[in-house]
Amino acid sequence: MRATRLYAPTLRETPAEAEVKSHQLMLRAGMIRKAAGGLYTYMPLAWRSLKKIMQIIREEMDAAGGQEIAMPIVQPSEIWKETGRWSVYGDEMFRVADRHGREFCLGPTHEEMVTTLIRDEVRSYKQLPLMLYQIQNKYRDEIRPRFGLMRGREFIMKDLYSFDKDEEGMNESYKIMYDAYTRIFSRMGLEFRPVEADNGAIGGGHSHEFTVLAEAGESNIAYCTKCDYAASDEKAELTVIKAPEEEQRALEKVSTPEAHTIELVAKCLNLPLDRTIKAVAFQDDKEELILAFVRGDHDVNDVKVVNLFDESIELHMATDEAIEEAGGVPGFMSPIGLKEGTRVVVDATVMEMYNACAGANEKDMHYINVNPKRDFKDVIVADIRMIKEGDACPHCGAPVKMTRGIEAGQVFTLGTKYSQSLHATFLDENGKEKPLVMGCYGIGVSRTMAAAIEQNNDENGIIWPRAIAPFEVVVVPINGKNEEQLKIAEEIYNDLKAKGVDALLDDRKDRAGVKFKDADLIGYPLRITVGPKSVDEDSVELKVRRNGEMVNTTRAEAAAKAVEMLKAL
Repeated sequence: MRATRLYAPTLRETPAEAEVKSHQLMLRAGMIRKAAGGLYTYMPLAWRSLKKIMQIIREEMDAAGGQEIAMPIVQPSEIWKETGRWSVYGDEMFRVADRHGREFCLGPTHEEMVTTLIRDEVRSYKQLPLMLYQIQNKYRDEIRPRFGLMRGREFIMKDLYSFDKDEEGMNESYKIMYDAYTRIFSRMGLEFRPVEADNGAIGGGHSHEFTVLAEAGESNIAYCTKCDYAASDEKAELTVIKAPEEEQRALEKVSTPEAHTIELVAKCLNLPLDRTIKAVAFQDDKEELILAFVRGDHDVNDVKVVNLFDESIELHMATDEAIEEAGGVPGFMSPIGLKEGTRVVVDATVMEMYNACAGANEKDMHYINVNPKRDFKDVIVADIRMIKEGDACPHCGAPVKMTRGIEAGQVFTLGTKYSQSLHATFLDENGKEKPLVMGCYGIGVSRTMAAAIEQNNDENGIIWPRAIAPFEVVVVPINGKNEEQLKIAEEIYNDLKAKGVDALLDDRKDRAGVKFKDADLIGYPLRITVGPKSVDEDSVELKVRRNGEMVNTTRAEAAAKAVEMLKAL
């Protein structure tokens, strides 16, 4: 490809709408253009990178036993109603009607579609295991699309679905996909971690997110400093913290005027936060109250609270009226004295406290000498707190650290969640009808491209990992009007192509500074510069974008040296 033929209109100024690096750089590098909120056109450079990402994915999916198909984007509402997700999925689903008034959606995911496909064809255990995948656009009506390709209304996704005869087979398929994903992200040259995750709206059992580490990530990740344990902060297991045992003192009510936050309570009573008990009040989508209690220096993990009751419910902060109806007083709550039947969840660490402070369910009053095992009645005890840096790893006890990341892929075990509701069954070895046991495995293709840029950039632009760069090498004649420089550049460019290198010849007549700036902005892994010394001294400069390493060689050896240097990138 020659730059004079390449459609890549670069920008010198950063568009005001772009909030994160990947969005800014893709706009500036001429890789994407906005059509509407959350909707983008992929320009030639972006599409070249996306095709390379998709090729790596296809190779690994095929090698793992996957078979590629293409399912409709427009899906009938009936199959979603069979699983109950037509109403559960919420406003993120694009819903449309045809000229006859029949309801459809633009597929946000394809569990229903693929399960109905299989239920009509697979009848025997002899047809299992089976893995089917596709790479196509998905649609989700994000309430606030933002961050460019990181959270859009239309995006490219690879989704694979596994079908097995039993849980053992499902777990084997899960391991195959887990290992394949590890190879995919390794081949792309990305720094990532597989982290234990919550299944969310997909449902099912076990899950791992493949998270690309980057400061702009929306996911908080806890990882052990000693072992391989890593998990999203929503999913992270927590070891119960046991306070030193003390003699239990008598419960006592004390005045705490205007101390309606746990920080004010601690200050009023001159107590450390870890001697206090904090309340958070929720209501679910049926407006029923849930009261959650954690240690004062901890935070409630609302995902864990949801999973205790029903993963399909949504929580919002409770109204004062709902709290008062249950016998509580906003800002001064505890499980003591609430009306019978109130749903109360207490973190397991709270139950190991001695002589703590908690609300008295009276305005401006708190209890001291609260001993939860003695004083809290009819409560649910569970791990409901958020992990934080320094907490003990649940696997080895070493302290955990926190980082941020971008979820680029996720693997799920679904079990029979969809096959049972959609009546997708098979006959086992004994002729008995059983539901198919499923797994689901997704990679955000366009999101992965954005994540790669978030992880690989500097003040000058993108720094592509070689495997997914739009071009591996750019050949730049300093003076595009100089016929001798251009001739040498073309010879090197042709040598690179002959060696299978994906190269670009920047044959534009622009100044050298413009071409160098564009090369850095777009982020080609290797730049070969042809200048006056190339003509006079047979000296060609090769420069690595990532670390600035420079090597000089002859024009005849330039392509071979480039191949050698690319192997290290």
